[in-house]
Amino acid sequence: MNVDIYTIIFLALAVFIFLRLRNVLGQRTGSERPYERVNRDAPRPADNSNVVPLPGTVIDQAPLAPGELAPAVDRWKGIAEPGSALAAGLDAVAAQDSTFDPQYFLTGARSAYEMIVQAFASGDRRALKDLLSKEVYDSFDAAIRAREQAGHTTETRFVSIDKAEFVAAEQRDRIANLTVRFVSQMITATRDKAGTVVEGSPDKVTDVTDIWTFARDTSSRDPNWKLVRTESME
Repeated sequence: MNVDIYTIIFLALAVFIFLRLRNVLGQRTGSERPYERVNRDAPRPADNSNVVPLPGTVIDQAPLAPGELAPAVDRWKGIAEPGSALAAGLDAVAAQDSTFDPQYFLTGARSAYEMIVQAFASGDRRALKDLLSKEVYDSFDAAIRAREQAGHTTETRFVSIDKAEFVAAEQRDRIANLTVRFVSQMITATRDKAGTVVEGSPDKVTDVTDIWTFARDTSSRDPNWKLVRTESME
């Protein structure tokens, strides 16, 4: 059987390219972190304070590194002090949900916070409904209706989100509750039908601190969290 030199060269080249692609792209092992899905059409709550309630945020969790949890003393380093109530709460959540990754959660929460605030300003009920618990959605909806009936429109623009940190964690039966403090700067103005500013200022940067609690049934295969409670700090 005759094989010419060009055939040999092409076969060698094909093997070389295959090996290079494999090295560059790698192989999936089944332990890769899933993509984060955050709904980008979420709104901000209406309240007579500068509360910016975060409706049921959709935050997918990324699994911890395959294998074991970090030693208790290091597990929540930079997140919670060892022996604190927060650390104990995070331990309880992680015990029920092996996919829980606090840093990944906070990254998603920051993005969701901004998107939800802006969606609330635009009155996007459709986006809100998927993100909030029923109680929080009803509150947001009532605020949006009141604004619409008054003929008012709201414009909100973020200058920065300076901090997103856990302040409490709790596992109650099957339900995990994670409470996050957001410290941000934003510009918010509400105008009447004539375009006159009736609240806020289109030029003034306001410091805002909001505390939002997210909940999830850790026995469910649904990885999404919903906003169940909001409050603000003056």
